[in-house]
Amino acid sequence: MKFTGVGSSMLTETEGRAAVELARKTIEKLLMGGRVPGPRDTGMDLPPVFGENRGVFVTLTENGMLRGCIGHPYPDSTLEQAIIDSAISAAARDPRFPPVVGEELDSIIVEVTILTQPEKINVPPEELPDKVEIGKHGLIVKQGYCQGLLLPQVAPEHGMDSIDFLGHTCMKAGLSPDAWVKGAEVYCFEGQIFKEKEPGGEVVEEKF
Repeated sequence: MKFTGVGSSMLTETEGRAAVELARKTIEKLLMGGRVPGPRDTGMDLPPVFGENRGVFVTLTENGMLRGCIGHPYPDSTLEQAIIDSAISAAARDPRFPPVVGEELDSIIVEVTILTQPEKINVPPEELPDKVEIGKHGLIVKQGYCQGLLLPQVAPEHGMDSIDFLGHTCMKAGLSPDAWVKGAEVYCFEGQIFKEKEPGGEVVEEKF
């Protein structure tokens, strides 16, 4: 899968570390200053890839539990701006959780997933499970005004097969778990995952 008119190359380990550092510094600035930080507030000298339009999600976990996860499914802004916006949203705007407070920063692990352009899977519904590769593909399900997304790491982390994964993505969209059988549109994408091994610690690329 490749982006159309935007960056498509994989990030290097150095660029991945910078992505996670940018997300963490953004959250730190937000919690310390009480205002939404901008690109110039982190003081980082970022590689050129951060000027390319990319889709991205920022995931926060605390003691192994999800603490926030929001992002840009599509490459609608630069990687730098998408990470900043997603980090702020994951920390302060995820409706499932109260906003992160400063005391939590030392126990939160920051994870950044860089996404490829979502592509519609154009096959009959009964063939969809065979087109979904667990550990490689993330999914978006759309029907009417409903849309749900699950990142590639969700399925292997929760022991899902492709049918489970399709069903849970439908439910994330607020649809019945069999909506993918009944005409909902299914899109897949891939993700490059960079994650702290411990809060504020070494960043590694996670693969499944």
